[in-house]
Amino acid sequence: MLNPFIFKANDIRGVTEGSEPEWDEAGAYALGSAFVEVFGLAGGSVVLGRDMRLSGPRMSAAFVEAVLDAGADVVDVGLASTDELWFASGHLGLPGVMFTASHNPGKYNGIKFCHPGARPIAPEELVTIAELAQAGRGAAKAETRGTRSENDVLGAYAAHLHGLVDLTGIRPLKVVADAGNGMAGHTLPAVFPGGADGPPVEIIGLYTDPDGNFPNHPANPLEPQNLVDAQATVRERGADLALVFDGDADRCFIIDERGEVVSPSTVTALIASQELGRHPGSTVVVNNITSRSVAEVVAENGGTTVVTKVGHTFVKAAMAEHDAVFGGEHSAHYYFREFWGADTGMLAALHVLAVAGRSTSPLSALVTDFTRYAASGEINSTVDDPGTIIEAVAAAFAGRGEADRLDGLMVNGPDWWVNVRRSNTEPLLRLNVEARTEEQMAALRDEALAIIRG
Repeated sequence: MLNPFIFKANDIRGVTEGSEPEWDEAGAYALGSAFVEVFGLAGGSVVLGRDMRLSGPRMSAAFVEAVLDAGADVVDVGLASTDELWFASGHLGLPGVMFTASHNPGKYNGIKFCHPGARPIAPEELVTIAELAQAGRGAAKAETRGTRSENDVLGAYAAHLHGLVDLTGIRPLKVVADAGNGMAGHTLPAVFPGGADGPPVEIIGLYTDPDGNFPNHPANPLEPQNLVDAQATVRERGADLALVFDGDADRCFIIDERGEVVSPSTVTALIASQELGRHPGSTVVVNNITSRSVAEVVAENGGTTVVTKVGHTFVKAAMAEHDAVFGGEHSAHYYFREFWGADTGMLAALHVLAVAGRSTSPLSALVTDFTRYAASGEINSTVDDPGTIIEAVAAAFAGRGEADRLDGLMVNGPDWWVNVRRSNTEPLLRLNVEARTEEQMAALRDEALAIIRG
């Protein structure tokens, strides 16, 4: 079973639990066979990992069987965060497969693919995999079946991250870390082992037991209600900041010592300034709904900004094309040249800790210069006809700014912008607004929402 709706712009995601699943073990087997065919892997190897979702063992096992039947070997890293799988692909030089549905509810599962070195697959490659799997036309069974081996890369992953960010000499930090019962609960103890062997960071863990039922709150830090526990704990424990990860831990939200959310655009500007200090004149990649303050900070630090569509495959492709040192998205995906151009929430967190730990000022003061505009945040709406709604917004804002269609509709005014686009992963229309003042942003936001929601 492979419902065509599980194939998204960047990956695969669909319901696997309950009475009406959208894909099953037979579908996973078909996808494994198609993957070997499209990537030409017969006689080669692939590295595979999975998150804590309840369907992960059976769905990934079916995929593995197909790969083995097609004559390819599987290096199984077991439970892993998505950025740990990207690390394994880069470290081992193998194409990668990650079974995860990121921040989606527990009844979902999905797959993210990459080429060796964590390089993104092209959208047309995913389309071909989907077509072959749905038609049952994957790789032929090989005369010699592949072999499966296990490789725990968690220690090497943590060592690689510490080799990229120097935390020696920082002041002691007290840090709340909300794993949301996702895979950050798996990686945090390796990255912050405590004692003399680790950096001087006291971790106050929230929901660090990986659990595909998500018993405490959904592992989606884009929703404000999923941040409140970390915000409250920062205030109660007098912590320096908090880290809030999504389900597969490739994203990380930052909360300051007051319990206030630090915008991912602000974090992008902060890290960009640090990376440009180490690599002068480099390029930084952002998507087109990242704050204008990022491009301003990049220019002030002698760098160049490249703008791309929302989505990890688009950002990674731009990172490779322009040899960019760093990339950031509004959704708290952060990409690093030194991490094979892939996204990693944990490495972004380490960069923020390094900045905070080398200053006696609180984080709220450190990020002030990187926050220059008022933003609405991403506002989602379910609509029957997204295309018609987008054109209605375009008509309402016609003549008031420069419009482009790089990703949905973007209208750029002199000191504001409005973006409306379809989600790549969910049946939603997404609105983002930014302006110089809070009042201007609110007026533009409310005007656009009145059109979207009628």
